[in-house]
Amino acid sequence: MHYPLLFISGAEILVVLLVFLVLFGSKKIPEFAKGLGKGLSEFKKATDDIKREINESTKEMTKDINDIKKDLNQS
Repeated sequence: MHYPLLFISGAEILVVLLVFLVLFGSKKIPEFAKGLGKGLSEFKKATDDIKREINESTKEMTKDINDIKKDLNQS
């Protein structure tokens, strides 16, 4: 099964890479890649923190709801 990469062919990717190389030069590309990697790492860390907070608050709310149900059933 073939999955196209954003509907871009191999030739178009090659042209984009060549233009990128001409515009930024071979010395700037590793710096750019390093910065991009750090940015993606920070983004992943932030999303993990958000997921963790949502899970913690959901657990607290579930506990509160279960306590209320327990109190109602005892009445």
